Amino acid sequence: MRDAVVIIPTYNEIENIEAILRAVFALPKAFDVLVVDDNSPDLTAKKVKALQQEFPDQLFLEVRAEKAGLGTAYIYGFKWALNKKYQYVFEMDADFSHNPKDLMRLYQACHNDNADLAIGSRYVKGVNVVNWPLSRVILSYGASMYVRFITGMQIKDATAGFICYKRHVLEQLNLDKIKFVGYAFQIEMKFKAYLKKFKLVEVPVIFTDRTKGESKLSSSIISEAIFGVISMKFKSLFKSN
Repeated sequence: MRDAVVIIPTYNEIENIEAILRAVFALPKAFDVLVVDDNSPDLTAKKVKALQQEFPDQLFLEVRAEKAGLGTAYIYGFKWALNKKYQYVFEMDADFSHNPKDLMRLYQACHNDNADLAIGSRYVKGVNVVNWPLSRVILSYGASMYVRFITGMQIKDATAGFICYKRHVLEQLNLDKIKFVGYAFQIEMKFKAYLKKFKLVEVPVIFTDRTKGESKLSSSIISEAIFGVISMKFKSLFKSN
C-alpha cells in the first residue's frame, strides 16, 4: 500500500473518470485512488469496476445508495482512508479542473515542506482560472474575500477543493461534526484546521473548468456558503472545535 490516497467523489462522471484515473496512475509518484460514487445513473461505478481489473491494488471503489453531497462523500472517504495506513489524504475533482500533475506539488508541500494541509490555490498568485465566465470568477473570488473577513483566516482560496491533508489533521478533526456539504464544507474543514493551529499552506495552481459533464454548483450550495460561514464563526466563539 502506498502512503497517499486521492479521494475522488463522483456523480455522473462517465465522460471523465477513466482519463482522470489513468492520469493519476501515470504520475512518477504512486498514489492510490478511492472513488466514492453516489450510485451514478450513467454507470460511472461500472467503469471504475472495470478499471480495477487493470489496477487491482491501487484503485478502490465505494458506492453509496444515492446522491448525498460532496461534503458527505469526502467525510466517507476520509473515514475509509483513516482505517488504512495512509499518511497523506487528497481531495480532487474528477473533471480535470484540478490538474493531476499538481498532486506532486501538494504532496511535496506536506511531505517535504512541513505543511499540515496544502491547498491548491487559484488565487494565491493573482487569478488563475481558465474557462470560467467573469460572473463565476467574481463569485468565487468574492466568496474567499468574504471568508477571510468573517473568519480571520488568511487563506486566499477558502473554497478550494484540491487539497492534501496529513493524516494527523483528519485524526484530530471531529469529522462527525462537519455539517456542510458544498462550498461551505471546504471552508469548514479549513477553518477547523486553522482553529487547531495546523499549518495551512497555499500552493498556486491553474484551475480549468470542466469541458465534459455538468457542473454540480447550485443556488443552495452558494446560500449555504454565505450563511454557513457566519454561523460557523459565531459558534467557534462560544465552544471548542
